[in-house]
Amino acid sequence: MKKNVNQKKYLIVISYDAFSEDNWEFASKLPHLSSLIGRGVHSTDLCSIYPTLTYAVHTTMVTGEYPDVHGVIHNNPFQPFVEENDQRWYWYRNEVKAPTVYDVCREHGLTTAGLLWPVTGKSSIQYNIPEVKAIGKENQIIKMLRSGSPVFSILMELKHGKTRKGISQPYLDDFTAQCCADTVVKKQPNVMMLHFTDLDTQKHDFGTKSRQVEEAMIRMDARIGLILDAIKRSGNEASTTVMILGDHGQMDVRYQIRLNAAFYREGLIYKEQGTLNWRAYVQGADGCAYLYVRAHDEEAKEKAFAIIHEMMKEKNSGIELLFTGEDIREKHLVPSMEAVLEARNGFYFNDSIEGPVIFDLEKAGLRHATHGYLPQKPGYKCCFLMAGNGIRQGQELKGIHMTDIAPTMAAVMGVEFPYGKGRILKVFTAEDSNTNPEHRKST
Repeated sequence: MKKNVNQKKYLIVISYDAFSEDNWEFASKLPHLSSLIGRGVHSTDLCSIYPTLTYAVHTTMVTGEYPDVHGVIHNNPFQPFVEENDQRWYWYRNEVKAPTVYDVCREHGLTTAGLLWPVTGKSSIQYNIPEVKAIGKENQIIKMLRSGSPVFSILMELKHGKTRKGISQPYLDDFTAQCCADTVVKKQPNVMMLHFTDLDTQKHDFGTKSRQVEEAMIRMDARIGLILDAIKRSGNEASTTVMILGDHGQMDVRYQIRLNAAFYREGLIYKEQGTLNWRAYVQGADGCAYLYVRAHDEEAKEKAFAIIHEMMKEKNSGIELLFTGEDIREKHLVPSMEAVLEARNGFYFNDSIEGPVIFDLEKAGLRHATHGYLPQKPGYKCCFLMAGNGIRQGQELKGIHMTDIAPTMAAVMGVEFPYGKGRILKVFTAEDSNTNPEHRKST
């Protein structure tokens, strides 16, 4: 255990999933968010990482690293032919291959709490209800207890479980907010991290410009109010910093790209004795996709690329960009991928081997929005806000990056975090030895 730092500092990090620049005008006028904006710093220019998928991004938030280093390159590990609802996710801390800011805070004697924060199962977080899901014959309650803090989880479930209806929204976020408020008052952790997904769910289901999206932001503001009230009741308001940030934007889509259906027709995916096998396979990441080819199968590689290049000749095929080799490394993804494909606006990738290669959602009576695209796409930046102890007021930040979040969290707590690719954001009213960006390499 390293030497204890000032344990009278408190940080609450609220991950507002899918809170992006197109939401700022509406959300910033709501009472609780507006109050925080008036007494803090904010930005609508927070650039995420590639792919813009929740688990990869949240791992970057706490490590300051890109996916090629921290190892969480997708929400799901590669699992060909497994239905989405049955797939394993990157649930556990041991799948993160880089130091995390919450581990470093623990090493300095600070208490930590996590509520549905991705990729924190079986982590060092003291008061932890991780985001895990039962699959197959697993039991959800047993899995949750084994992955998090059993006594804390049971207590929260007994006190607030009636609010929740499985993982359905908006009830799940209401449960999370109640648990957060309770924990802030009763446990007073130095670092609290929580993940809200109501807005993300409404965008996926109803599109980015729907009435349901505005209703989700109104609910979210009420949850923020509940947490701010808990901070006051804890007696620690003067020494608490609040950070709120989105992880990615979303884009409305009409067409689904089923490249594996083309591979199936061309024999790159095939059945043998009733079992599906692959020589080339595309793992969809919604706005982008990863191409995998069996080792040493040059014929399959050539055939797969021929199919892709032929599709790219047609704008209506939905494939906008193709990255290989050095391009993949520059995007901070892993070289084990043969290629990374980027979808055009209005299109996204799916793993299915059945049906048409281009599936029209509108004709099927479906509506959808999603993410996973390059973070530099127009209108796709995330929102960011900090307010509270030692934070400047009325300042707007430009050109900030998701890798900056971990070192800035550490700086709030007075903890050195000499890892990652980010820099400490200039959000503090006074720079001391713990919050001076010169003590870290910056991007």
